[in-house]
Amino acid sequence: MRGLIQRVSEASVVVEGETVARIGPGILLLLGVEKGDSEEQARRLLDKVLAYRIFPDGESRMNLSLRDMGGGLLVVSQFTLAADTQKGLRPSFSSAETPARAQEVYEYFLQAARSSHAEVAAGRFGADMKVGLVNDGPVTFLLQV
Repeated sequence: MRGLIQRVSEASVVVEGETVARIGPGILLLLGVEKGDSEEQARRLLDKVLAYRIFPDGESRMNLSLRDMGGGLLVVSQFTLAADTQKGLRPSFSSAETPARAQEVYEYFLQAARSSHAEVAAGRFGADMKVGLVNDGPVTFLLQV
């Protein structure tokens, strides 16, 4: 399971011209589910996302987590994170989970996130989404579990 996190000043998701999710300061998480990923891995990634220290403290050092600062979490499914890009000039998606199982893991992740954190928004699984963000820093990390 891969999660690309970006520290944002704001982020939003638009589907068919409608804004379906929006957060202010916080984390935009692009979530990629790979074959064999489980609810246990989803929980471990969620714990890491919420506790990862990427926000500045009083001395402008990255010492605060999303839990510490209380910002928003916007979760967007992104199967392209599961791509194998090591060979050739076209990505292979053979390591990506099937859409049905990926959606189950994604929905579990969202349920766990909403029970663990106050402000959680989400894109629509499988939809053609327009994701807008203001990357703060820029600060971006790829997390894997």
